Amino acid sequence: MATVGTKLGVIDADAHVIESEHTWDYLLPHEEKFRPKLFASSENPDHAYWILGGKIIGHRNPAASEEDLIRMSAETGRNLVSTRSSRELEDVQERLRHMDELGIATQVLHNTLWIQPVTTDAAVDVALCGSWNRWMADVWQQAGGRLRWCAVMPTLDMEAAVEQVRFAKVHGAAAIAMRPLESGLSIADSHFYPIYEEAERLNMAMVIHISNGSREALQILGSSFDRAGGFAAFRIPTVMETLVLMMSEVPERFPSLRWGIIEASANWVPWIVREVHERYLARGRGPAPENILKHFKVYVTCETTDDIEFVIKHGGDENLLIGTDYGHADLSTALDAIEKFKELPGISDASKSRILYDNPTRLYDL
Repeated sequence: MATVGTKLGVIDADAHVIESEHTWDYLLPHEEKFRPKLFASSENPDHAYWILGGKIIGHRNPAASEEDLIRMSAETGRNLVSTRSSRELEDVQERLRHMDELGIATQVLHNTLWIQPVTTDAAVDVALCGSWNRWMADVWQQAGGRLRWCAVMPTLDMEAAVEQVRFAKVHGAAAIAMRPLESGLSIADSHFYPIYEEAERLNMAMVIHISNGSREALQILGSSFDRAGGFAAFRIPTVMETLVLMMSEVPERFPSLRWGIIEASANWVPWIVREVHERYLARGRGPAPENILKHFKVYVTCETTDDIEFVIKHGGDENLLIGTDYGHADLSTALDAIEKFKELPGISDASKSRILYDNPTRLYDL
């Protein structure tokens, strides 16, 4: 066995990019009217919002200073320190140098803006998703393939979405990003089958990063009384829809399609595994598959605070990943997660190598 996670380099399965005004420089000429504007209060300039058509379409992550990030790192015991130019990919080479320092060969990039619904206008949906995907295609080229990405989908226009899948495939995307709930629809709804069909044909993975694309669900789960930092609004729908997906006809219709469940931690895996076993029997489908995650081709990112030994006991070690949440500074962020993971007791070197390299390679077809 080679040194843990270094066969061909460690893969960070969950990293981010923060959208900036440069993101929209990739709008097509006829789409310039859909360019979002960034607004911030003079009283709190670090907190900004994207505005389009006089409406807020998204929140921009706070631009914390290096001093703030150092202080927050000391308070949380997790490394949160990165530069703004690296987080926003203003300087791609700086990002690569920081990856070298962290011992990371490849990062898979996820968006930040689309954690919530952005628009109900199909033309805007197509324009913004297309601009973001073209931006990432440019980043992929600048990074020499070390920064792979998950394409965002204009699900309000399915024909355009399928075209975006095709564009993503030939421009460095590692997966297609979906939210667990989209415009009031479950991820298992047949409305999304054209995306799944094209992704399967092109051997691309689907990933569900914690998010929520349903305004109705957000009104209920995103209550102002919630002090749990988005646990109900974003993590719960992601876990819920993972079970819905497994029990749906989607795995039968698209048997080769791989699924990544990103940033929801992994302590819930034993619960979902048990639920699938019990629901198979209760619905007369006979015994459930022995290895639930492997059978359904579902891959889950774990965190160093998870009881990973317990997760492996019930879900195996062939479908777990790990990421740093690079670019953010929230409960999941730990730029030193990979180094800490390597030092965890009770997990074999073989399992660690699978989680750091083999499994993300298989999910993302790297």
